[in-house]
Amino acid sequence: MGPTGAEEAGLCRPRPLWAGPAADRDQHDGTAWRTPFGFHPPARLHLMQVDSVQRWMEDLKLMTECECMCILQAKPISLEEDAQGDLILAGGPGPGDPLQLLLKRGWVISTELRRIGQKLAQDRWARVHSMSVRLTCHARSMVSEYSAVSRSSSQEMGQIEKLLMEKCSELSAITERCLQVENEHVLKSMKACVSETLSTLGQHFGQLLELALTREVQEGGVVALFKVCRQDSFRCLYPQALRTLASICCVEEGVHQLEKVDGVLCLADILTDDSHSEATRAEAAAVVAQVTSPHLPFTQHLSSFLESMEEIVTALIKLCQEASSGEVFLLASAALANITFFDTMACEMLLQLNAIRVLLEACSDKQRVDTPYTRDQIVTILANMSVLEQCASDIIQENGVQLIMGMLSEKPRSGTPAEVAACERVQQKAAVTLARLSRDPEVAREAVRLSCMSRLIELCRSPSERNSSDAVLVACLAALRRLAGVCPEGLQDSDFQQLVQPRLVDSFLLCSNMEESFV
Repeated sequence: MGPTGAEEAGLCRPRPLWAGPAADRDQHDGTAWRTPFGFHPPARLHLMQVDSVQRWMEDLKLMTECECMCILQAKPISLEEDAQGDLILAGGPGPGDPLQLLLKRGWVISTELRRIGQKLAQDRWARVHSMSVRLTCHARSMVSEYSAVSRSSSQEMGQIEKLLMEKCSELSAITERCLQVENEHVLKSMKACVSETLSTLGQHFGQLLELALTREVQEGGVVALFKVCRQDSFRCLYPQALRTLASICCVEEGVHQLEKVDGVLCLADILTDDSHSEATRAEAAAVVAQVTSPHLPFTQHLSSFLESMEEIVTALIKLCQEASSGEVFLLASAALANITFFDTMACEMLLQLNAIRVLLEACSDKQRVDTPYTRDQIVTILANMSVLEQCASDIIQENGVQLIMGMLSEKPRSGTPAEVAACERVQQKAAVTLARLSRDPEVAREAVRLSCMSRLIELCRSPSERNSSDAVLVACLAALRRLAGVCPEGLQDSDFQQLVQPRLVDSFLLCSNMEESFV
């Protein structure tokens, strides 16, 4: 049985594994952006554990180059507590390698964009300005270095490069003016201008990176990387090759090249081969998550994936069960979440593989599931599986209703925008899952016994509890109405008259305009 319209309105698809400047895999954002760098999420997702000294040595070039340029422009180097963290970004590109240059410089810039946004939200203008100058340095370096090693150039790319640099200069100039402003009203209006400039800059950066990656992929990059992944003598390079593939498969040409060289079959072979290290299989899961992302329209016709889907799903749920860290679990569960959108048969496969038990058991293991970003992936899988009739009995058997109830109370620890958004998604999808499962009267009665109705009412009536999220509100109203149909005695008259009896849109308008004092 499929979801009702009201239920479906409350379900937000998971973000793609790779994206743009608004998010940060270093912080397990798990949220998304539409450019090739940054996923929905904390511990750097696209990087598995590597020797720290080696990473530091690789970072030196970009760190020193950027900071020297700041000094030459007479810009102070901040001594704040987070200044050191701002410099730990990515390794320097290899000489003459345009693809690696793009990936590593691009990661640096996307990280800077995200962090500038964070400091802007905190009104830390000195940091915003100094980081804007550093961003300009990195952007200029990427453009000049890529032009020097690129095999070809185009008028379109030149125009985007010009727009990018103009916006970088504009950002540096306006943030410098903000340092001189003391009037709060004027500063507030300038903050909006800075935010708009930062957003436009991010768009230009994403366009440039996508165009450049597409051009590089056409030179045979995907073919070469899969050649590496098919030779046992290069096993030590598999994680790095797969990590690069996950980055470049965010563009359409990358996915087409993957299809041409039977890349999905290669990924399935790696995932199902226990002789490969966990790091290698986790990076293969990251590629699977990318090419099945529901946010990339050109992945929906990846015909070769269906042929290997059962093997891949089986290997991914096993990887979730045996994951030694939260990072590995997050990559594997993100791939599974995307696959459940990719084809409905995946949900039936997961049901047969006892995935509900595996996922719910993992929720009590802090080593594997320790952030809202991971719970976002788990509840996405549960929400998509809950359209199956048998799912309800499995949820009851594994005490899953109580876990879903807990997800309705998901709260951010750090308060960062990415984590707050992840918590909203968890609440939203938990409500969607509950609404779908409550077709089964036993689930509905268990939900009422656990006071789910009270929590749903609280989320509907208190904007702060749902961070004023309309998506959470719609999902909670749908779930509350489903439960009320089974156990109407659990509602007070005022709740029934305002939240259940009217049309959904009328209840939505009432709650979305509700002040906190109304509660």
